[in-house]
Amino acid sequence: MRHQGCAKNLSRRVEDYLEAILNVTLEKGYARTKDVACELDISPSTVVEMFQKLDGMGLVDYRRYEGVVLSPAGREVAEVIKFRHDTLKEFLMTIHVPEKIANSDACYMEHELHPSTIRQIRLLLEALQSDSGICERIRRSTPAREG
Repeated sequence: MRHQGCAKNLSRRVEDYLEAILNVTLEKGYARTKDVACELDISPSTVVEMFQKLDGMGLVDYRRYEGVVLSPAGREVAEVIKFRHDTLKEFLMTIHVPEKIANSDACYMEHELHPSTIRQIRLLLEALQSDSGICERIRRSTPAREG
């Protein structure tokens, strides 16, 4: 059972695209097909197909040869997914999961956890970060990093 925390029940794939568009836009100020394709490690033609689908859903404004801009609704969903991802990755890294693994696990978990679970993880993360002693004890008890 999926718990989105968003008004629409969107697929994981749609959420991944919206998050990628937001990430590219935050980095470059705009999102072109090739940039999103690179972010998701897929072909530009696949990205164009999804841009057209997202445009039809009212989540982006797609202009051929120019790229894509998130609509207000698309940006709202993208920001929720990015917050989830960032929270989960930061939490996992705080408990000394290697960054590559933390990023990969956060990508999976961001779609599957209930919004209240994410909120509680954020609260725990803030508590952990405010007590350097706890973080140090975790670091010392963590086995050699995998990567």
